[in-house]
Amino acid sequence: MDVLLSQNPVVKSFLAGSFSGTCSTILLQPLDLVKTRIQQAANLELAESATATVLTTSKPTIYSTMRVVIATENVAGLWKGMTPSITRTVPGVGLYFASLHWLKTSFGGNTEKPGPLHAISLGMTARCVAGCAMIPITVLKTRFESGKFNYTRMSTALLEIYSREGVRGLCCGLVPTLVRDAPYSGLYLMFYTQLKQNVASTLLQANPALDVRNNGYLASITHFICGINAGLLASLVTHPADVVKTRMQLEPLIYPSVTKACKKIVVLSGPRGFMIGLAPRMLRRTLMSALAWTCYEEIMRRFKLK
Repeated sequence: MDVLLSQNPVVKSFLAGSFSGTCSTILLQPLDLVKTRIQQAANLELAESATATVLTTSKPTIYSTMRVVIATENVAGLWKGMTPSITRTVPGVGLYFASLHWLKTSFGGNTEKPGPLHAISLGMTARCVAGCAMIPITVLKTRFESGKFNYTRMSTALLEIYSREGVRGLCCGLVPTLVRDAPYSGLYLMFYTQLKQNVASTLLQANPALDVRNNGYLASITHFICGINAGLLASLVTHPADVVKTRMQLEPLIYPSVTKACKKIVVLSGPRGFMIGLAPRMLRRTLMSALAWTCYEEIMRRFKLK
């Protein structure tokens, strides 16, 4: 095993990515569940108002949604959908980082300081590979989090979806998932690498003897701060696709395609409908990406691959 790891950096990237993704997923799963519930509640409210021509004034927030979940499902309810989340994250994030490392080393270019377009291409391609491979688990995760489906086990849930909806049900929402995740990963990697380079050069100019790469504590802080800022920018741009993806996976009959889903969202709630659930998603994706990349960078530095 040690020989395999020492000779195969892609395996190291996969293991480092899986570990970092698992830690961040366990910590931040409640925010993902809250985001799904807020989008689901907005959809139900709009459907009811369309028939009763009455709109309620109270809107679900992160705090109020958490209170409802804890009151009805206990504290453990905040981690509902953890099994499919972990099942998706361990191979999914690992596959993303492994694909990213392989692409960096296989197609030339400056792997330590990629340009903006190079970084976007790398991030989008790696995310497409991971997103296509893990889409059935993504569908399960969204449905488990919603609390709308009476699934008890992942295996039976997969069989039930396949028997009722076929292969299309297992791949439901793939297009908006890729439209959300691929640009997010590309933009995130671009913002992250550019911010990291700027911070490193600024610190080096201030203190020529200071090398961020060889200072574990300073490197971790730098990576985390750069990750937070990159996540905020990337989340804001890609959130509309997340709303479409959630609607399609929760209501495949009402939202059968991306075009019809977009039209229905505009009709029911206007352009603002594409921003529903932005706060919990931005908070969760930003923190998760920052934690995952900080852990990944530190593990890879200790593996001496950085």
